[in-house]
Amino acid sequence: MSRAEREQRKAELLGVIQQQRLDLSAARRDWLLGTAHYDRGWLAFLNLRRYLAIGSGALAIWSVRNPNFLLRWAKRGLGAWSTWRLIRKNLPHR
Repeated sequence: MSRAEREQRKAELLGVIQQQRLDLSAARRDWLLGTAHYDRGWLAFLNLRRYLAIGSGALAIWSVRNPNFLLRWAKRGLGAWSTWRLIRKNLPHR
């Protein structure tokens, strides 16, 4: 292989590499735009983590002192969830 052929092959490969870099950059941008909503939600959850830990501890102490109240609301929540599932199951799908 002559020097000129080698230089030409090198130029072709560098062009291919440049195009792959551009494609990766575009795919990265599309990926970040597509997942931006989930990223914001995750960051909001991480910011609330401290308050959730404090609230769950307070709820645990309070539920030990008032178990009937917690059981009553758990039953209501289960009933609402079951009703929602029944409604979704019986409504026609789009």
